[in-house]
Amino acid sequence: MTNIIAWLVLGLIAGALAKLFYPGTQGGGILSTIVLGILGAVVGGYLGQTLLGSSSAAAASVGAFSLGSILFAVLGAMLLIFLWGVLTRRAV
Repeated sequence: MTNIIAWLVLGLIAGALAKLFYPGTQGGGILSTIVLGILGAVVGGYLGQTLLGSSSAAAASVGAFSLGSILFAVLGAMLLIFLWGVLTRRAV
């Protein structure tokens, strides 16, 4: 049960920070922010672990709290915001 709560809190923090730092406006409410943060933690944790071999990145993918895990989660969420924008962009 505490693991689920940790995922939700890390997701909320990471999603909110990603939306704050990413330029432009992103829609969505609190639920989309949490989901974005959780998915960002998984993506950031996986990429950080694979490319850098970082233990902080691995911590992000399991919902652990540390400065490194939050950083990787935010970077992963920002990557997802970018990819979502590319995929949903309309041709003018």
